[in-house]
Amino acid sequence: MKYGKLGRTGPEASRIVLGCMRLGGKSDKNAEELLAAALDAGVDMFDHADIYADGESERKFARAAKALKLPREKIVLQSKCGIRSGEGMYDFSGEYILSAAEGILKRLHTDYLDILLLHRPDALMEPEEVLSAFEKLHRSGKVRFFGVSNFSALQMQLLMRGRVELIANQLQFSLMHADMVDEGLNVNMYNAEAVRRGGDVLDFCRLNGITVQAWSPLNYGFFEGIFVGSDKFPALNAELGRLAEKYGCTPAAVAAAWILRHPAGMQVVAGTTDAERLRALCKGADILLTREEWYGLYRSTGKVLP
Repeated sequence: MKYGKLGRTGPEASRIVLGCMRLGGKSDKNAEELLAAALDAGVDMFDHADIYADGESERKFARAAKALKLPREKIVLQSKCGIRSGEGMYDFSGEYILSAAEGILKRLHTDYLDILLLHRPDALMEPEEVLSAFEKLHRSGKVRFFGVSNFSALQMQLLMRGRVELIANQLQFSLMHADMVDEGLNVNMYNAEAVRRGGDVLDFCRLNGITVQAWSPLNYGFFEGIFVGSDKFPALNAELGRLAEKYGCTPAAVAAAWILRHPAGMQVVAGTTDAERLRALCKGADILLTREEWYGLYRSTGKVLP
């Protein structure tokens, strides 16, 4: 496993993160097995959100960590807030952020969060109100660092007033969802890949020392399915298979290695709840693809370099 600093001042953490979204639907025994497998593979960071299984994912993780007698200082805990579950709205009001953070801490059975992310942009966001809530949480010792999820470059800039550092932006990114790379490769072109959907979000993060956390690293579309092994993508899977044989790993590990090869120093948020698949995926952190292999995988998705 490889490790790296989050942001400019954040904690050191594993390049592969265990995403706990689906943990709430598993038994306590399954949760313990998955957490044990993650730790065995070198994963020391765990990603949550208050809406995952209406908080049950956080509760189940806390019970598993207790059963395994896992020291709190040995792991990096991250959670997200801002989506009002079942209410059809986002809420970045100071009152809601503070209340959500308290609920997260209670469910995770911890005195502090290493990182709190705003889950999805709130159209009614008042930056000063958000920053005030962040400062209260930081001063009280309840949250060490802050970040966002699914934010554009300008939306991040609204919160970057020099008072609270943003250390992470969690964004959907994979071989089959590579808009952030597409737009950078197609500058001054008139094709679909040239559209600036994220407002240069990847370059903005690199310039400002914000770690990109890639969610759905094996998915295509928006939860349409997993591209690894899918007959919809024969060329891509042929290339993944070839490289998996070369490096002695699974195709999924190669797909993770493709993300980690980018010089932005991203993290991969792995959402699997299968212990063996997680162990196999983590081998991708130790693979350094060549430039030729990286571009070969990109082209195998059907993309054409300008």
